[in-house]
Amino acid sequence: MTRSVSPVTRRGMTAFGKLVRTTTFRLTLVYLVVFALFSIFLLVFFALNTRWLVTEQITGIVNAEIADLNEQYEQGGLRRLVLAVDLRSRRPGSNLYLVTAPNGSGLAGNVASLEPGTLDRLGWEETTYRRLVETEAAQHKALVQVTELSGGFRLLVGRDLEERERLYSIVAGTGRWSVAIMIALGLFGGLYMSRRVLRRVDAMSDTARTIMAGDLAGRLQVVGTGDELDRLADNVNAMLDRIETLLRGFKEVSDNVAHDLKTPLTRLRNRCEAALRNAKSEPEYRAALESTIEESDGLIRTFDALLMIARAESGEAGGGTSEFDAAEIARDVSELYEPLAEEKGLALEVVATAPAPIRGHRELISQALANLLDNAIKYSTPAADGPLAKPAGILVMAGVEGKAVVLKVCDRGPGIPAADRARVIERFVRLEQSRSAPGSGLGLSLVAAVARLHGGELKLEDNAPGLRAVLALPPAHHGEGNR
Repeated sequence: MTRSVSPVTRRGMTAFGKLVRTTTFRLTLVYLVVFALFSIFLLVFFALNTRWLVTEQITGIVNAEIADLNEQYEQGGLRRLVLAVDLRSRRPGSNLYLVTAPNGSGLAGNVASLEPGTLDRLGWEETTYRRLVETEAAQHKALVQVTELSGGFRLLVGRDLEERERLYSIVAGTGRWSVAIMIALGLFGGLYMSRRVLRRVDAMSDTARTIMAGDLAGRLQVVGTGDELDRLADNVNAMLDRIETLLRGFKEVSDNVAHDLKTPLTRLRNRCEAALRNAKSEPEYRAALESTIEESDGLIRTFDALLMIARAESGEAGGGTSEFDAAEIARDVSELYEPLAEEKGLALEVVATAPAPIRGHRELISQALANLLDNAIKYSTPAADGPLAKPAGILVMAGVEGKAVVLKVCDRGPGIPAADRARVIERFVRLEQSRSAPGSGLGLSLVAAVARLHGGELKLEDNAPGLRAVLALPPAHHGEGNR
């Protein structure tokens, strides 16, 4: 008959199986085995050294006794040796004495019996013995030394090993209990730590499943201990923040593209339809085609700007990085836009004399500065007549300020209210005063994306009056100085 397992028991077995399969438990088990083997080695080494030290002490005592008894024999002969051995045998203690005749019969001592052949072998030996006052069943172990005297007599001196064996058993028993307690505590600690880690990992897995289900606001729990799991949670949460920002931006871009591009596409279609319906001569068809091409160019520029922003934000900007002078970029871009500024009656001034080396994408930074300069020209107005009127102009500056290389474009236009400065760098955002001006609302978004790509930032400040756009970037030696 098949024995069924209850669901509770099955869940318990599954939880325990998960627990013992964790990396923490396996590492604990490995360390436990290593420490247990090391502890056993130390205990065995200590026990053997203790036994060796006791043996050395015994041999020292026995050697001293033999030397003294040999001296007694040399001075007083056999009679004096027998008297000395008989006297010492009556003392309480662990020492053993025996003097035998050439035929093997005992003359004096406290040993009743030995292992067969012990007296036949000279030197040191561990043997069993029985004392004179004990029964035949009593057997003890002793370390003895047998020496041969003149005339064929033999002298045995030894010491009982009971103290040595008792001390060795105490050390061995203590070692066994210590290892057993260490293994038990190690297993308990491993299970406890594994359970704790497993709870945090399960919580992370639950949060990950919630995020995969569509709740992008979910974040991994940070306990605050600063351990590797906390650091992992911090990094994953930062990644999730970035993903949520990108997805939100993607949704906003999709919505903005749907709304902002619908109008020019509808206008393009209406112009084509009007040309087919109303145009009657070649010049009218030509004018309709030119306006269609102009509208198409605007759409292409919008899509190019969107593509460049996407590449900059993803870090996949075309071309490699190189080191160049930001001051040279400022002079070149200003020279390119100077005719446009003069055509509008604006004075364009460049202050970029000192070198300002930076490392990055030259084309992108040039495009960012061109966008700032194009905005400044677009929204600036010529100087008003009168002695108190301030001269309308645009100032382009490049240089090193503190630990950053800055590119500044300052104008005397209407400026941007402080409450709107964070919003205008978003895609397709255009303020009310700029609705009538041509553009797509992507210029500042591109500049901000280029700044983030290079580890810098775009700051919009009050120029009193007008706007001061500051593109702050790390200098070329910034990475080397921090290494």
